[in-house]
Amino acid sequence: MNQFILAQATVSPPADWVLFWGHFHPLIVHLPIGFLLIAGLLELDRLTRRNTVSQHTITLILFWSAVSATLACLFGYMLSLGGGYEAETLDSHKWEGIGVAVFAWLAWSVKSENLGRIVPVAQLAYLPALGVALLLLLVAGHNGGNLTHGSDYLTQYAPGPIRSLAGLPPKQPTFKAEPIKDVNQAMVYQQIVNPILQTRCVQCHNADKSKAKLRLDSPEMIKKGYEDGPVFVSGKSANSELIKVCLLPVEDDHHMPPKGKNQLTEGQIALLTWWIDQGAPFDKKVSDLAVNDAIRPVLASLSGGGPIETGGSTIATGPAPESPVLTMKMEAANPKAVEELKKAGLLVLPLSKEQNQLEVSAVNARTFNDAQAALLPKVSKQLVWLKLGDTQISDAALAQVAKLENLQKLHLEQTKITDAGLKQLKNLPNLEYLNLYGTHVTDAGLTELTSLKNLKTVYLWQTKVTDQGVANLKKAMPKLDVIGGLSEQAIAELAKPAEPAK
Repeated sequence: MNQFILAQATVSPPADWVLFWGHFHPLIVHLPIGFLLIAGLLELDRLTRRNTVSQHTITLILFWSAVSATLACLFGYMLSLGGGYEAETLDSHKWEGIGVAVFAWLAWSVKSENLGRIVPVAQLAYLPALGVALLLLLVAGHNGGNLTHGSDYLTQYAPGPIRSLAGLPPKQPTFKAEPIKDVNQAMVYQQIVNPILQTRCVQCHNADKSKAKLRLDSPEMIKKGYEDGPVFVSGKSANSELIKVCLLPVEDDHHMPPKGKNQLTEGQIALLTWWIDQGAPFDKKVSDLAVNDAIRPVLASLSGGGPIETGGSTIATGPAPESPVLTMKMEAANPKAVEELKKAGLLVLPLSKEQNQLEVSAVNARTFNDAQAALLPKVSKQLVWLKLGDTQISDAALAQVAKLENLQKLHLEQTKITDAGLKQLKNLPNLEYLNLYGTHVTDAGLTELTSLKNLKTVYLWQTKVTDQGVANLKKAMPKLDVIGGLSEQAIAELAKPAEPAK
């Protein structure tokens, strides 16, 4: 009896406390299932084998089955206010759940003789009431599963003979991405974007289950958007909800895919971003679109490398050239220093056992702060990937980060970093990737980045930079890929020298 949900009838979202209790529904709903099944089995055993079962025992079980079924209905209603499910199925599920509670109370009343004192013949209704409650329980559970996992969840993998006996249609082929032999001729939506959506998003956004009234299973539904409007803004990935929710911290309730599901890789997010920035076409090939330096190796990897065409010409490329620090042989990190990092809540992961490079991540250490950042230089040679996004650090921590001589990738998203902090990074010779999403960086901070000669990608979503600031940065660093700023065409327009007045 999963997800007892009503169609969303109001425009305003429910209060947090309502959804908080509503999320207890999947937990509570298993209690009436267990209690009613135990009561049914005990009665079956009593009737078939004439075993003596305490009247009080069955009465107590029925009482708690009725109470828990009622709570499941209440919490289910609260959960339903979030909306996003097929209306007809969830309406049936609602009344089936209510029916379970009603007949569970009726079976308890008769068994405990409370009703028998008023209606002498009520005892005759006991077994039918229990039977109806169990039947409704099975039906409600089935529909709840349909709401949560889709209408074909139970039958999806049914073999042919069973499908024939049950009168089910032939098994639909599971989604399989088309192989890409020549990435230049690949259809951008059909062969690149759709496989990402199918494997990461469609499970919760399909014809049977459409969270936030969003479906991502067809071009028509993607264009239609969700309950609050379009899911993407053509040419503007920075303003597109499809990208924004993927960049939120995993612990955020609005992050997609939800925590626990298979997450999008950085390459997949980059591909979706590129597709939207190019106008989100559904009928164009890769060779029809502009391909920048950042997305070229990602596209090349889809077909194992090869030349990528753009703007009518072919640019030779292969897999992304490997950073020198990723192939550099280093001495192993001090075990005591590694242990100190772990005690601070950081994940310390080897990128290569042979070269001894390390990735340090604060994904499970959101309280990591400036004082703890003093631990980082103890592995300055080995630390090449550092993820401090969504932590408590400020500019002071970057004084320690600046000592990481071999740092290649740095995540600072959703932190208190400002322009003053970026000044301290100018002596990182190997830094190629910098994520500043959701920070307080302005145009002044962007000028500090021009000293990072090997910087290839910078993320600037939801910062305080202006269009002109991004254009100036691109003018100073033409090969830098700025994600979350302006389109290449807009940057080119802003970067043009002003025409002399006539």
